Amino acid sequence: MKRVITRLILFAAVSVCVLYAGDYLLLRYRIAAKREPFGTVKIQTYYAVPQKDKKTEFYFLDPQMQECVHSLFPHTGDSPCWYLNRHARQRIDM
Repeated sequence: MKRVITRLILFAAVSVCVLYAGDYLLLRYRIAAKREPFGTVKIQTYYAVPQKDKKTEFYFLDPQMQECVHSLFPHTGDSPCWYLNRHARQRIDM
């Protein structure tokens, strides 16, 4: 039983490494072929400031365009576009 679990963990780790490497190679191919590997997403950032009366006051900043990469994983210091589209509102708790 211990051997099966070890093999499953090893298989999962190798699969994630292969998927990440393939994603990176696909990104490098898109960069070389100039096939728009990067995109931009409008991000709304706001501060959540707790008040003394147990309420929270929100301070919204101006929306900003953030560069993202069209891939499954973050590469070249940019987040994936699918992730930023789903998390376009970023809350900063004070």
